[in-house]
Amino acid sequence: MSGEPLVTGSFVAVDYVVFASMLMVSAAIGVYYAWVDREKTSTGEFLIGGRRLTAVPVSLSLTAGFMSAISVLGNPAEVYRYGAIFGLLGLSYVVTIFVTSEVFLPVFYRLSITSTYEYLEIRFSRAVRLTGTVLFIVQTVLFTGIVIYAPALALAQVTGFNLWGAVFSTGLVCTFYCTLGGLKAVVWTDVFQVGIMLAGFLSIMIRSVILQGGINAIIVDAEEGGRLNMWDFDMNPLRRHTFWTVTIGGIFVWVSIYGINQAQVQRYISCKNITHARLSLYINLLGLWCILLCSVFVGFCLYSVFKKCDPWTAGLVSAPDQLVPYLVMDIFRDYPGLPGLFVAATYSGSLSTVSSSVNALAAVTVEDVIKPHTKMSEKHLAWTSKGLSLVYGVACIAMAGLASLMEGVLQAVINIFGIIGGPLLGLFSLGILCPFANSKGALSGLLSGLVVSLWVGIGAQLYPPSPEMTRPLTLSTEGCNFTVTGDLNWTSTALPTETNTITMTTDGKPLLADTWYSLSYFYLGPLGALTAFSVGMIISLISGGWKLKVESRLMLMKEDTTSYYVYKFLKEKVSYGTEKLDLTKNREEKNTNIAFCGDESNASV
Repeated sequence: MSGEPLVTGSFVAVDYVVFASMLMVSAAIGVYYAWVDREKTSTGEFLIGGRRLTAVPVSLSLTAGFMSAISVLGNPAEVYRYGAIFGLLGLSYVVTIFVTSEVFLPVFYRLSITSTYEYLEIRFSRAVRLTGTVLFIVQTVLFTGIVIYAPALALAQVTGFNLWGAVFSTGLVCTFYCTLGGLKAVVWTDVFQVGIMLAGFLSIMIRSVILQGGINAIIVDAEEGGRLNMWDFDMNPLRRHTFWTVTIGGIFVWVSIYGINQAQVQRYISCKNITHARLSLYINLLGLWCILLCSVFVGFCLYSVFKKCDPWTAGLVSAPDQLVPYLVMDIFRDYPGLPGLFVAATYSGSLSTVSSSVNALAAVTVEDVIKPHTKMSEKHLAWTSKGLSLVYGVACIAMAGLASLMEGVLQAVINIFGIIGGPLLGLFSLGILCPFANSKGALSGLLSGLVVSLWVGIGAQLYPPSPEMTRPLTLSTEGCNFTVTGDLNWTSTALPTETNTITMTTDGKPLLADTWYSLSYFYLGPLGALTAFSVGMIISLISGGWKLKVESRLMLMKEDTTSYYVYKFLKEKVSYGTEKLDLTKNREEKNTNIAFCGDESNASV
């Protein structure tokens, strides 16, 4: 089956109906909330839902926010090429949610801020706030461009779905419901879109299991192909994926998303109380695990189906991100409507992420750029927020064109969050955890972290790491039994980037190419964060930060954390048990003293 050439453009009318239905439902949710909230014209209502949302919808929205088309297309391809070690991100999710709940959530919720960057001005200065805001806008627009363009390109080349038609339909529908309905529309469309994403994953998994003869057969194929490589404890930071790079690097990347990224923070601080906010984070953890598990298993399905005829090496697809769409069109060729469900699942991921980004961009622009410099009424600010949603939606569509310059959507996204998100994480951590940190230290640390992470990130793009460090797993074409027809050219097809690096001579490389520039892409986040944090501390102490008096509400206090109350509860239980034991012991000692037995008996009567 998989050895035969796939005829592209095999979408039928039913597939287009399924895809269009998903877009229409998403748009309808925006219209509904625009109508329901037509009397409410405040920015708080539009940007943070009036702080009246509950845990369950917010948790699903948190899951959808960054589990985009990258998860649907990029994660399975990563497992197919490098193995299931990528699934260790599940461990980093646990630490991420705990740190976010205990460190960042209490401070942001107590301050009742709309933009996380408001905190930077209250804690440091206006300059630090504006620098953080600009970096966030750059990071988010770049990320959103990838999220729109990458799935459109992958699906267009494999399914024949019109590339720019897909880009514009995604961007316009998303901009439409963001502009009309605000955060409530974003949250409830995310709930709907998570369901579509899971349905798409499940359809692939079920069909693959049926074709391959059961779950066990797929797992056996993955094991024989070396894909069950979970426990590689090599400490070498240059290795692409090891236990340490995925877990430690993953923690920094995901804390920079959940702890300080406006798109996520804006969701959980919109909950009606801090208990609902914490609960939304922990329920969201289940959603993250579920989608990660599905994407890893789909990666196994990819390998099981294509273990003897790899479409990428054979030139049937031109990039790893096209492997999952190719699989879908291959296994569902006789099932009209299911390819449409997969495309809907992929674009649901895109819509959920783009809507989060557009809403967050509007929020930071209103709160950090417009409000401090103007005296507009709430009504005018609300309309400005809607206008900004429209502007940023169009900007993200325009930015989608730049995404074609990046190879591999998953790595590109982690690079963006590492290079920019890492230093921002270091900055916020400095403010919340170090009472002596001042604005000089904060700005110096942020810029230092950005320079270092940019240096390494750009160096890695110019001089990709060698196959010895990335260690792609074996892919075979020995089972391919088809004849190349049409315009397909095996020699001109883009093959794995690792193959190209083998032909490069070391003479033309800089000294740092095989060391510093070969650092695992997962470590860009820790590098930027730790540089920003350490430089910020040193400069703050040198410039007299130890004399600084900071309001307690701007810092993390022990009373903010659930860990403190758990500790206090356990301590009281232990103290009570000890006191009870002491009283019992004293009573026994008194009862065994003959001289006082009579007196005690009289006293007890």
